[in-house]
Amino acid sequence: MLNFEKRIGPDLGSASPVYPSQQIPEWFRDAKLGFFIHWGLYSVPAWATPNRDTEVPVEDSYAHHKYAEWYGNTVRIENSPTRKRHEKLYGVGTSYEDLADLWVADTFDADSFVNRLVDAGAHYIIPTTKHHEGFCLWDTETTNFNSVQRGPRRDLIREIAEATRARGTRFGVYFSGALDWHVSDYPPIESDTDLFRFRRNDTNFARYSAAQLEELVDRFSPDVLWNDIEWPDAGKGGDDFGVAALLSRYFSKVSDGVVNDRWGVPYHGYLTREYSYVENIIDHPWECTRGLGYSFGYNQAESETDSLSGAELVRLLVDVVSKNGNLLINVGPSAEGRIPELQLRSMEQMGSWLRTNGEAIYGTRPWIRANDTALGIPVSYTCSGDIVYLHVTDPAQGVLTLPPELATASTLEWLGTETAPLDLTTIRNSMVTIPDDLRGEPVAVAAVSLA
Repeated sequence: MLNFEKRIGPDLGSASPVYPSQQIPEWFRDAKLGFFIHWGLYSVPAWATPNRDTEVPVEDSYAHHKYAEWYGNTVRIENSPTRKRHEKLYGVGTSYEDLADLWVADTFDADSFVNRLVDAGAHYIIPTTKHHEGFCLWDTETTNFNSVQRGPRRDLIREIAEATRARGTRFGVYFSGALDWHVSDYPPIESDTDLFRFRRNDTNFARYSAAQLEELVDRFSPDVLWNDIEWPDAGKGGDDFGVAALLSRYFSKVSDGVVNDRWGVPYHGYLTREYSYVENIIDHPWECTRGLGYSFGYNQAESETDSLSGAELVRLLVDVVSKNGNLLINVGPSAEGRIPELQLRSMEQMGSWLRTNGEAIYGTRPWIRANDTALGIPVSYTCSGDIVYLHVTDPAQGVLTLPPELATASTLEWLGTETAPLDLTTIRNSMVTIPDDLRGEPVAVAAVSLA
């Protein structure tokens, strides 16, 4: 996947604007776990070709796009499986935008929905306000292609924002800054190169995007601005509708707000890594994002073998946090607004694990290294104050060997068990037995005190 912090053109030279100097707020670094919500017109067909990256030749990857939220692009590619299925289900001549009249979300209850995410451990929630399809999920004044005037006939973003803040949870917004297929007239994107070639960079579109983002900031004061796939080039200068001015006004309104790195300008907040494995600790705060399956939007063609189990989800969270990252895991609801059972099971298992082991995740920082297997069992590390947390990701092995850096530690306590704390000065060879009742857990956590 692309790393967007390296895309900072065009070079404006002496005409480059001055960007804000906002740092990453501590609340974001402490939060560790957020939930994305990908919900839009694509949730009506809820379909994409389920595939692993290696199963489709690179030249056909966009015709067989695994992201269901890309349906509006994939359906326009001649002979794609999506187009064939679309014409069979909806009839030849039915456009993607016609799906707006088929989207009914009358059973959606924002409070119940958000409660599921918070119970799963979310410390911030970020719904898609407008994906690349251009359909806005709030009561915007910029276009009638929105969820208040068509489809659900509801301001879905306002409902989610109010429900999120009622639970005392941080609220952010996802916004597609440079891609909007509803107001563009380009061929379908069929390669990563097309991703940046087939988009509008003109002044009118830059003003349009700016007006929409400004509405979101003014109405919802989001704690996170999560922009995607850059910004129109005409909006990267020193104009009042440019990125620099927009971010300055945002930080003036939300003093502890935070932005990501996908603006296509020299300034960015935290780094994003999408469906990517990070080897080691990244010093700069970053965020891993992915769906529970291969898609962000709900893909009804995905099965249990395509989706993370609860145990895999917990291990992913531990791995990301040990490397100085946050995990922004995605939920893709059905058109009705329900979380599919396959996703819900894994979420609930993660939430249960966090209720016992959350102190080893929330508010922690990386240790001197993220993980190791040199001592015979895979272990990841986090720390907080004078406590080092050892996350044993294969507790069934039964025995943990402490690393030499903890040779002078005083005590060890296993989270989630009644086993008494262990006086480490009494053991030899740094060998610690994992309690029997933790050996079936996805990750067993030992808190080692250095005091």
